Amino acid sequence: MRNNLFNKSLCALAVTSALLSAPAAMAQDQASAENKKEAGLEKIQVTARKTTESLQEVPVSITSIGAMELSEKGIETLTEIQQFAPNTTLQTSRGTNSTLTAFIRGVGQQDPLWGYEPGVGIYIDDVYVARPQGAVLDLLDVERIEVLRGPQGTLYGKNTIGGAVKYVTKPMSGDTQFTARGTVGSYNQRDVKLTGQIPLVDDTLFVGFGYADLNRDGYGEYLVSALDGQDKENYNKDLTASRLTLEYHASDDLFMRLAWDKTKDKSNAKGGYRLLPSLLTDAGVPDSVYDSYTSLPTWNLVELEGLSLTVDWTVNDNLGLKYVGSKRDSYSPTNIDFDNTQLDIFDVPAVYDDNNTTHEIQATYRTEGMSLVGGVYLYDGESCGQFEAILGFLGRFAYGGLGADGLTREVSGCNNSESQAAYVQGSFDLTDKLSMTLGARYTKEDKDASVFNGVLLTNVYPESGWIPGYERPAGQLVPMVLGTDTNGDGVLDAPKKADWSRFTPRVGLEYQVNSDFMWFASYAQGFKSGTFNPRATINEPAADPEVVDSFELGIKSDWGNDFRANVTLFQLKHKDRQYIGILPGEDATDLQQLLGNVAENTVSGIEGEFTYVATDALTFDLALGYTNVSIDKNDAIPPLIGLASTPKYTMNLAANYVLSTDLGDFVFNANYYYRDDYRLFETSDLLYQDGYGMLNASVAWESTDGNWFGSLHMKNITDEEYLVGGYDFVVQNADGSYGPGLGGDQTLIGYYGDPRTVHLTVGYRF
Repeated sequence: MRNNLFNKSLCALAVTSALLSAPAAMAQDQASAENKKEAGLEKIQVTARKTTESLQEVPVSITSIGAMELSEKGIETLTEIQQFAPNTTLQTSRGTNSTLTAFIRGVGQQDPLWGYEPGVGIYIDDVYVARPQGAVLDLLDVERIEVLRGPQGTLYGKNTIGGAVKYVTKPMSGDTQFTARGTVGSYNQRDVKLTGQIPLVDDTLFVGFGYADLNRDGYGEYLVSALDGQDKENYNKDLTASRLTLEYHASDDLFMRLAWDKTKDKSNAKGGYRLLPSLLTDAGVPDSVYDSYTSLPTWNLVELEGLSLTVDWTVNDNLGLKYVGSKRDSYSPTNIDFDNTQLDIFDVPAVYDDNNTTHEIQATYRTEGMSLVGGVYLYDGESCGQFEAILGFLGRFAYGGLGADGLTREVSGCNNSESQAAYVQGSFDLTDKLSMTLGARYTKEDKDASVFNGVLLTNVYPESGWIPGYERPAGQLVPMVLGTDTNGDGVLDAPKKADWSRFTPRVGLEYQVNSDFMWFASYAQGFKSGTFNPRATINEPAADPEVVDSFELGIKSDWGNDFRANVTLFQLKHKDRQYIGILPGEDATDLQQLLGNVAENTVSGIEGEFTYVATDALTFDLALGYTNVSIDKNDAIPPLIGLASTPKYTMNLAANYVLSTDLGDFVFNANYYYRDDYRLFETSDLLYQDGYGMLNASVAWESTDGNWFGSLHMKNITDEEYLVGGYDFVVQNADGSYGPGLGGDQTLIGYYGDPRTVHLTVGYRF
């Protein structure tokens, strides 16, 4: 049935495109690009293939949103981009305000624990952001956001099996510029953003800067907290972000950029909403989905810092060379109360500590009828962490007779990765209309892992001072699992090791019917890195890489200068899926977790992005996505019942109207976003979000001289409540009732997206 559906969709696209080809060809004869009116379809430039090209020339399914559109729509964080990109999920994960959950076409990674690799790659100016902590980026001095759907294994390498999201910052003009903007809004939102640039040497050396101080009260509060004197705001925001950039234009052919950025998020830990009342205390179901209870500290911290160097040399008219190097560090101590009660039923304080360095040398070569891009890439990263699964109430109940004052399963360790890759991709003209794309990447990866894992009959926290008066005894680390500690200093002498190598190809055909209409078909492969189980309780082998094989058939088409239709049909096979199986042991302290390549699924679907320029002032955009999922192999324990965070349908309808007056230009925006039903976890429907629609509207203004600007934005106008994360440690009985799960309570917890908000921005630039 699945294949029949896909074949029928291909047939429908073929018939539709055949009908479109003739009018498009006629349109080319009637008017050349030079004679088109100024108003009309925007010419969008992207760097999806690591070279600057028109969106309509790139045979990849891409959504690109530029700086002006981001500003006019009031888009402030990366997660808001999901509304405008079909079949895309970009949401804030459970427990924090900064951790990203990303899925494209049903491929991603739900668990942000160290060692687990993402399925969607996040890039800032071609620098890979390896971990989801802190990846909910606030948009500062951005030129555009690109969402590339489908595996990007040739040009971008591992961990892009679902796709890639590129954050591209604005280049400097060389002039002295300064922009200040302030925002006030719902829940006492108060933001300040400062950006600018100064020429140190005219036309040669520039320094740019950006700073943001973002604050907002909580959408809800912690109704009860076990610790006195805490900030009880829930879903609040307290974040600062800084950027410094030094650009050196040595000549027309040689460009260098040194960039530094730092983000510090001190927003509170995010408390979940109890969907069921507690069996062990008086924590009931709160009135607001943003209210919670906790027995942990409410503080939270995410610190990110990065340094990158780019050198771009145009050797001659045909050849260009580029180097991109980076170093990124992140540190995040966090408090996640799984049960969300004032008792220590299931608390998980944790620390994430990551760092990585990358080096990439790239060459591009263009000549008539051919373009090539290739290079080498090196990655060296360390991802470490520690968490305490505190089941204190259960420990006192089960082991109190043995003198237990709590129960903690402590897990800590590191997953270290080194990888080297070489890649090349070229497009070749076979005729004046037909071209072929061939690409390949070879990746060699070495990993080692150490894990400490054991049980203590007391409540422990990662560090001294985690809660008031808490001092951690020295040498408290529990027995290790992977590796050997020969001298008793808590350091593993022989971590578990594994290595993999992978060849990932890409083959495509493009047929340019005319300057406004292109067919493309492609096969691409990508892989997600093999890994060790950071929660391991037995010495098990590492899981092999996941692999995605993807087939696409699509069109890029402009009808005159008024209508654009880009449509892609795809089918992907997601193989060797890594999955954690949870096997209950003899008692509460024996919770085995096994990691293996035990599942396989197929996703077929369609994506369409349409733009209609109704008048010089009025434009409509429509983005549609559809996915059909089948599970082909299902040896997971418990078994998979579907895909996480993957609705069958997504739709966004947007309108933009420009009104020119003597006071300046006013731009009115409105969009309606619909997201179909989806489950939060692949093995359970206990947390299931019904389809919902979200309405947003805004008006932006800019003065006639371009100095003053302002905007008013209303988001989620109908105040929809929708799940973006959760925990389901509860048992559902045959009669539909619920019983206690791990920790001895009914732990069914939901985290929700933003409520209705209104904010006003005023700014000045010179």
